[in-house]
Amino acid sequence: MTGIRRAAATAVLLLALPMSAVAVAPCASAAAPATVTLTASADTAAPAPASAAAELPRPTGRHAVGRDDLELVDSSRTDPWVPASGPRRLMVSVYYPARPGTGVPAPYMTPGAARALLDDKLPGNTVPTEVLTGVRTWSASGARPAPGRYPLVLLSPGFTMPRSTLTALAEDLSSHGYVVALIDHAYENTGTTFPDGSTLPCAACGQLRTRADWAALNLGRARDASFVVDRLTARPHPAWRNARMIDPSRVGVAGHSAGGAAAVPALLTDDRIRAGVDIDGTMDYAVPDSGIGGKPFLMLGHPLPDGEDQSWTDAWPRLDGWKRWLTVAGTNHQTFTDLPVLIDALGLPDPDRTLPAARAVQLTRAYVRAFFDLQLKGVPQPLLDGPTPRNPEVAFHP
Repeated sequence: MTGIRRAAATAVLLLALPMSAVAVAPCASAAAPATVTLTASADTAAPAPASAAAELPRPTGRHAVGRDDLELVDSSRTDPWVPASGPRRLMVSVYYPARPGTGVPAPYMTPGAARALLDDKLPGNTVPTEVLTGVRTWSASGARPAPGRYPLVLLSPGFTMPRSTLTALAEDLSSHGYVVALIDHAYENTGTTFPDGSTLPCAACGQLRTRADWAALNLGRARDASFVVDRLTARPHPAWRNARMIDPSRVGVAGHSAGGAAAVPALLTDDRIRAGVDIDGTMDYAVPDSGIGGKPFLMLGHPLPDGEDQSWTDAWPRLDGWKRWLTVAGTNHQTFTDLPVLIDALGLPDPDRTLPAARAVQLTRAYVRAFFDLQLKGVPQPLLDGPTPRNPEVAFHP
């Protein structure tokens, strides 16, 4: 989306947290990747101190949540951004229904990833790494799995953003009976830390200049998603020790921004992926005139002026299965991630967002979960039938 790419610049700015103040230089081109220039401003009020630790909203389902972090290497593909690095490498956090009281608290972000993100977006900053690593999550590393088999949802973050920024959504889905594979796409996120201690930079930043470039990024992420499905469902040697929990006949994909846009090629290229959600992401990989094979699709985003996002307008009539296009009043691009929680906890401004962080998380979780409950579990969802007085912020596109 033209408007979305412009808004994405402010999403990264707001990770400034305890800095005294920042100012943003607008993106020079709507087609360029989101970048920011930050400078101090003496006349802006200081935000809350770094000791004001942020806490993600508690998951709403009946299950405790476990988390395992996996390094997956696709030896069939050379990394598209840094060919000299060799095969395509991914870091994946797998969230799953767990037995209560097992495992240890899972960190929000590794120190290496947090430091890389802060240094990339705020050169010369003195922001403590602990501001990000100390965010309270509700998942437990190494927790014992709950019995049962569950649908698999692949979850992808926005361009430049680490996978941790979708933690609140991942934890909630798992608490309601899903295995969630939250993917860091190497060299497309600022700061992906691998088990060997290396933290990769965003090598793709500055390389996306045309719609074709963005479409190639979307397709690459779809290939990453398919590879993750391959490894998690492989028999007899899957990449995850609890892979028996996954029902391979019920697989969906969702993501924010570029991660959401990748849902279109994922549905088109992988028959195993049955349903997709695009959360506020431009569909540069266009929906073809022939549709997406009748697969269900949810578009969830912030309101934009008429004509601001032609990709969604073009895609809507071509979607040939169950579909919904929802917009949430009072939101901006980053509202559908964890960033509003961090921003509000530190008392920072969030331009163009009037919806409280807790309500933003609640609505994002509710509609994404309702979609997958309907499409992967077959449970009727009146929430998706039309507007409801309980959620006046949510509008349904006709």
